[in-house]
Amino acid sequence: MSELKISRGSHPPEVRSAASNVPVLAIAQALFTAALAVDLTLTGLTGYQLAPDKSLATLPFALVTVAGAFATYFASSLMEKTGRRSGFVLGAATGAVGGLVSVWALLQQSFWLFCLGTAAVGVFQAFAQYYRLAATDSEPVARQPRAITLVMAGGVIAALLGPLLASWSTELLPTLFAGSYLVVSLLGFISAALLRFGYRDATPTVANAIQPLVPPRQLAELFTSPLSIAALANNVIGGGVMMFIMTAAPLAAVASQHSLGDGANIIQWHLVGMYAPALFAGRLIARLGLPCVLYSGMALSAGCSLIANLSDSLLAFYTALLILGIGWNFMFVGGTALLTASHLPAERARVQGIAELVRYVFTAIATLTAGPALQVLGWKNMNDVVFPLLGLCALFTFRWARSAKNGPQ
Repeated sequence: MSELKISRGSHPPEVRSAASNVPVLAIAQALFTAALAVDLTLTGLTGYQLAPDKSLATLPFALVTVAGAFATYFASSLMEKTGRRSGFVLGAATGAVGGLVSVWALLQQSFWLFCLGTAAVGVFQAFAQYYRLAATDSEPVARQPRAITLVMAGGVIAALLGPLLASWSTELLPTLFAGSYLVVSLLGFISAALLRFGYRDATPTVANAIQPLVPPRQLAELFTSPLSIAALANNVIGGGVMMFIMTAAPLAAVASQHSLGDGANIIQWHLVGMYAPALFAGRLIARLGLPCVLYSGMALSAGCSLIANLSDSLLAFYTALLILGIGWNFMFVGGTALLTASHLPAERARVQGIAELVRYVFTAIATLTAGPALQVLGWKNMNDVVFPLLGLCALFTFRWARSAKNGPQ
């Protein structure tokens, strides 16, 4: 079977529903991002407060990513069988229950119960990562990149609101931080209700109805085409580089004689960089073309590390982390557009599930190795690690762009 091209002019529409799900998914993305921001803002501190051994203090934080990695393929398979809506509702409800478990853990001062609560939020994250992919289900192919960016734009306000909610709710209940996890639970329940009553599973088109007659491709064929490799490279490398630098940045800022508050503010502006470009990334793709936006994302990500090498001033930290967020957004949105073009509807569960699993595993490795890398290499030297990775991503993207220009292979 010939490779699917990103233009997809001859690609049959995947699904079509009576109304767009993009507004609902954008609100759901905002609710999820706010809940996750609250959880991640306080989980390190709460883990340190509850841990019987302080070396375990970061375990609850790590479990958000680890649980998400384990759950992501299951989430894709479940939604293939039962529909997106039921999966999204289950994910949001699991996050809501996880918030309540975390509240109870704080009231009982139970570290291991708190770990269970944060792992449940990781499951919420695994399902929520498919919001951007679900946005393409009810949209014509020409509007799919814009649909992806609009859903991600839902995280812009939430990225700013989440840390404020965390700060406001820390003493909402008698036990410190318990009120914040109650907010996480409420956001999860609101999200579950919104998705249950506002989201509509897209219905198959006539073109889709004949897809089961097409022999399914083997995984080797699915993931060795230039299109699939470029999609994986931009999603996986872009996300891994972002998490590797972002995780270490607050610690590096403090080590450079900046305050803890400065470290928190750096991350807040990084979150703005991650989500704000979603307001215009779709238009950029339409005007400049997908390869140009992808290369721009790589250049911005490399620019972050270049600035980090040149200076450890507070302005340098702010600038580096802001453009790192923008670079990640361009690579992530573009990589997602490539991913949705790389498979047929009947192959969706396998392709999206495996792609998200690979991305999660790589992100988890990047997160867990950032701290040791900072200790061993130092802030400036650890930034050098990203250059060959981004170069590899550029090579895979160039290979796809050239093959797309030359036509199906």
